[in-house]
Order: sequence, then structure tokens, then C-alpha cells
Amino acid sequence: MSGIFGRGERPKRATASKTNPARKVTCGQVMEKPRAIRSSVTMDRVLKALTSRNWDHIFLVDDEGVPVGRVHAVDVLKLIQRKAVNRDLVWMQIVEANQLITQPPMQVSVRTPLLKAAALMLTHDINQMAVVDDEGELVGVVSHAIVARHLPKFII
Repeated sequence: MSGIFGRGERPKRATASKTNPARKVTCGQVMEKPRAIRSSVTMDRVLKALTSRNWDHIFLVDDEGVPVGRVHAVDVLKLIQRKAVNRDLVWMQIVEANQLITQPPMQVSVRTPLLKAAALMLTHDINQMAVVDDEGELVGVVSHAIVARHLPKFII
């Protein structure tokens, strides 16, 4: 049965082309300024930064600016609620913030396509990722909000 296509021809699939402009948007083009603090600061300092600025997360970076972890306010609250840490203020002023890190931060390069970063965030169930430069220094952050702000213009 040859149908409307000639012999050996197949209908073209509606696949995303490599030339699709949405695939060319990189994390470096749309990233926002990161919320970061040195990992050597105390737990008390991290809590003050989160609460005074009404942030929900903060990245911890080493002396070179390389991300070593991400602290989410809810994780800190859970840690305190479970009494896994001493709630004494003096203790919080002594313990370094890097003690709060449970896993290394997910990160992408400034050249990583935003679509790939979005897929990684969905796959790993996270709402933001660190964006690093060629030296590994934290230079920005991408989030679901950034994806929602920039990618719809390519589909509509």
C-alpha cells in the first residue's frame, strides 16, 4: 500500500529540530544573581541571612567561590525540630555552615542549554541549580521560574 507517500518514503515526524531557537538559550544568558555565602561562616550567620532577607535557600561557596553545597531553610528547620542539633544559640555561633550540607549542589555551566537544566531540575526534583563559569565559580542560578519566564515564548 503506497498511500500518499511514494515507495520507501515515510511521513516526517514532528520532532524538535536541533535548530530550534529554544535549544540555543543557555543558562548563562538567563541566570539570576546567586544567593551565596562562604561555607566557613557559622550556622547562626546562615540563619540570619535567610531570615533577614526572606530567602528560602542559600548556596555555600569556598574561598574561590566554588559551590560546595546548598542550604534550604526548610532543611534547617527540620534539623532543629528533630533535635538533631543543639538549639543553644552559642552552639549555632560556633558551628560552621558547611555542617548543614547534606549533598553537593547540582550545577550546570553557563553554556548549558536551559532546556537541559530544566530537565535536570525535574529529574532530581529540585527547584534551582547553581550556574558556574569555566573555573567552577558560582556566577548565577537558574530556577523553574526562569524556565517559565523564558521558554514559553518559543512554544507560543
